[in-house]
Amino acid sequence: MDPQFVSYSCINRVGTIQINRAEKRNALNSIIIDQLKSSFKEAASDKNCKVIVLKSTGTVFSAGADLEYLSKILDNGEGENLADSMHLMELFNIIYNFPKVVIAQVQGDAIAGGCGLITVCDFVFSVPEARFGYTEVKIGFVPAIVSAFLLRKLGETRAKELLLTGNLIGASEARNIGLINYVEQENEINNKVAEFTSNLCHSASAESLKFTKKIINTVQEQNLDDALIWSAKQNARAREHEDCKKGITSFLNKEKITW
Repeated sequence: MDPQFVSYSCINRVGTIQINRAEKRNALNSIIIDQLKSSFKEAASDKNCKVIVLKSTGTVFSAGADLEYLSKILDNGEGENLADSMHLMELFNIIYNFPKVVIAQVQGDAIAGGCGLITVCDFVFSVPEARFGYTEVKIGFVPAIVSAFLLRKLGETRAKELLLTGNLIGASEARNIGLINYVEQENEINNKVAEFTSNLCHSASAESLKFTKKIINTVQEQNLDDALIWSAKQNARAREHEDCKKGITSFLNKEKITW
């Protein structure tokens, strides 16, 4: 039986998915990827969970693929490599399209695959000391899967700068270019994330968050005319949901609503 490297818990509607492999700098391998997928599946079906915090133990968020995992790649055939690549792609896709808001809490370096994880989250909080980068080209590898998401997030100029150089950048620069959202001191980051998640839980409808996230992700793939027609249909669908009716009624009656 595989050791349990990833844990899931939910308190006060905030789900926490945590990588517990500090002794290996929370490096990724097929077991951890599988356990992350399972934890997100559990969180998706948990009716008590409204938002997700993705975090790690230790001083490094994730150093990317571990050495043993990389050494196995050398002996893989084409079919094995494709299956392995699809495994990681599925994880990134699950997080990016997850029906609940996902917040990364970064307490240290997020490198290569670790940086890929934070790229597909909706919000990223980081300590000032953390570094970020996609270092694959420096070992003859390619940042293929994450490129699809990073181009959406930062655009071609910034994505090329990060992916082609493989350079590491600090938290301040990562925030300035839009890779992460907030930089908080180590002794404050837990409180800041808790405050942020609490505000989301109490001030926004879960159904509205789900719809809005889907709209943001989908309209980027469409031309303007198609995006407008599709968005109008989503607008109409949202009006039929009980959350919308409840919210509008409370607004019209000047009643405070807590979701």
